[in-house]
Amino acid sequence: MPPAADLRGDGPPRHKFLVRRYNIRNLIARGEGHHLKYRSALKYILGLTNYEKSLKELYSPGNVDLERVRELLRRLGSPEAGLKIVHVAGTKGKGSTAAMVSSVLQKAGCRVGLFTSPHLHTFRERVQVNGEPISGEDFAAAIARIKSHVDELNAAGEHGYITTFEALTAMALLYFSAQRVQALVLEVGVGGRLDATNVVTPAVSVITSISRDHTELLGETLPEIAGEKAGIIKPGIPIVMAPQKPEVEDVIMSIARERGSDLVNVGREIVWHSLEHGDWGQKLLVRDIETEYRVSIPLVGDHQQENAATAIAVLGALRNSGWQISDADITDGLSDVRWPGRMEQLDRRPLIIADGAHNGDSARRLREALTKYYQFQKAVLVVGVSADKNVQDIASELLSLASIVILTKSRHVRAAEPDAIAGAFTRPDIILETTDSVKQALERARELASEEDLVCVTGSLFVVGEAIEAVKRAPVETY
Repeated sequence: MPPAADLRGDGPPRHKFLVRRYNIRNLIARGEGHHLKYRSALKYILGLTNYEKSLKELYSPGNVDLERVRELLRRLGSPEAGLKIVHVAGTKGKGSTAAMVSSVLQKAGCRVGLFTSPHLHTFRERVQVNGEPISGEDFAAAIARIKSHVDELNAAGEHGYITTFEALTAMALLYFSAQRVQALVLEVGVGGRLDATNVVTPAVSVITSISRDHTELLGETLPEIAGEKAGIIKPGIPIVMAPQKPEVEDVIMSIARERGSDLVNVGREIVWHSLEHGDWGQKLLVRDIETEYRVSIPLVGDHQQENAATAIAVLGALRNSGWQISDADITDGLSDVRWPGRMEQLDRRPLIIADGAHNGDSARRLREALTKYYQFQKAVLVVGVSADKNVQDIASELLSLASIVILTKSRHVRAAEPDAIAGAFTRPDIILETTDSVKQALERARELASEEDLVCVTGSLFVVGEAIEAVKRAPVETY
């Protein structure tokens, strides 16, 4: 890591402009970026094998082979080799933790890349530098740079076929390298061991809270899922582990010992307690072995305290390896973090909260946060889920909260039909309706709710994105 003096940005605006122009020229020098537009680039990458449309085949024999990702990156000049990476896996909290770490590193003066999924409004949100999504021009240029290599590898088919997520990962690593980011926070897509991001060698690995999700891919039991997530642990690379159930903790600690990786156990070595909370966010006290932090985060929910403590543990591990990050960088960065679509308040009368709770555990955390942080009379739920989700687990956590449920679906191809999930929400004391769109569902929820009621939109980030679109008129990209 460069000394602190080298981490204070890119210099004056003129220098930033020159770096940007150089990077664009560099990306298209051996590609067709000037001929490829954003929409056609997006159509190309989504036209590859896209397991976001159907996850059932993702881990089938022969479908996953990281060697094809490594070969693609070799052909691109191994852009990942020069990047200083924080690699984040988990079931819940990995996006929030990644956003927190990224925000603090920006405060420390780093030029920071952030790779996450899925997105709320535009596919470009998945690839960001200092909080700004990749531009359509740069996206097209980067896709053009990788296209011929992807096509050649897929034509050969020696290690299977490059998927949408694998191509996106390679493109993002190329872009971050060209943008000369000084730190990259890289979120796993699904699982860990066989995820396309697992070709990197990070500075620190992170595993956030693990619960049952994608069981058809990762296993039915928590230890099986933990084994897949812990596949990101690299020999000799420190690992930060968020609080886990005992059977999960045992698996992660065992793998860390086998690989000689120092493990930071959040909840034991890093502890915290709440100081104050409200619909504005919360304040908490976090202590590690050496330091005490009084931090404020503009995110709601007790689970965000856990994520903040995990982020502080990650930053501590980076500081121990020589990264220049001050206590003030940590407190200021956490106070400025933004992570839309997670307990996001969209309106006040009635209170409209949108949260992408997509499994039973996240639905439980949502229910607990709503009852602790907000005051309301009755609750109207607007729910839409992806077809691969365990809707029964979600319903069992949320039905005690609501008297009215409106089932809907996003425009995403993997969205479950409302009628197909209605059985999970059918109760004698519940008023149940279905709609064909999130916009219609919100309109109906407003009709049914008084000014003192709560409307909660949940089940999928794609549903949340369309709710934000309807309320704030922030268009969602369709594809």
